[in-house]
Amino acid sequence: MGVVTKRSSMTFFSDPTSHYSHRVRIVLAEKGVTVDVVDVDPDNPPKDLADVNPYNQLPTLVDRDLVLFEPNIMMEYLDERFPHPPLLPVYPVARAQSRLMMYRIGRDWCTLVDRIQLAPNSKDADSARKELREGLLAAVPLFDDAPFFLNEEFTIVDCCVAPILWRLTHLGVDLPEKQAKPIYKYMERIFERDGFKASLSDTEEDMAN
Repeated sequence: MGVVTKRSSMTFFSDPTSHYSHRVRIVLAEKGVTVDVVDVDPDNPPKDLADVNPYNQLPTLVDRDLVLFEPNIMMEYLDERFPHPPLLPVYPVARAQSRLMMYRIGRDWCTLVDRIQLAPNSKDADSARKELREGLLAAVPLFDDAPFFLNEEFTIVDCCVAPILWRLTHLGVDLPEKQAKPIYKYMERIFERDGFKASLSDTEEDMAN
């Protein structure tokens, strides 16, 4: 795990397969945060996790006496705690728009990913694959609007989008190359970032093979 450098007061309990854990790891890597990343089997969580998180769920971020359970809250906390490079816009309107886009990604795309992963061979998963494919294709103009997702700079929104796109092949979602060309160009830019490469768990690296 490229994010881990030495023992730290910050610990991140991470599911190495989860796109929710992955988005937080991207923020940690982009910020260059020194953190102990603990890969956890969600079906067999360690006692340490239950001791700090009453829900015994992943991901969980522990920073000294602070314990956070919700990935988007973790991401915003990290952006405020480690302000360089900034991942949220400075101005209130732009920040609100970023938060709204994160909400829409969670509602429109992440729920479909969750349905596919819950029962990959089910009819519901097939339906979710179709919806996700159509949703991404409908969003093609958004990927063509700027170098990053609706922004000239890499932002917290990209940290939410990238884990989904990285998993497309693993999820069995195929996008037509010609129609989805802006998405593939976007993926190339994101996946070549040092922060993204450092964020990948061993399991996630295998997803690309």
